[in-house]
Amino acid sequence: MCLSTVYKNTLKPENIMMKNVVRIDCKPGVVIITDLMEHELVIEGTLEMANLVDGVCVVKEAV
Repeated sequence: MCLSTVYKNTLKPENIMMKNVVRIDCKPGVVIITDLMEHELVIEGTLEMANLVDGVCVVKEAV
């Protein structure tokens, strides 16, 4: 199982939105991330980057 950390806008430690992410769903204008414990976070924005080898993703928040 690959777990990822999702960051807001840039890969900086202070921008971590959620760790241990197992699922990312993208819908028009919305990204839904779900962690190992099935907690969901809904973000208005777009998935900017996903590097599953390194376990990192970046979501660009809508302004």
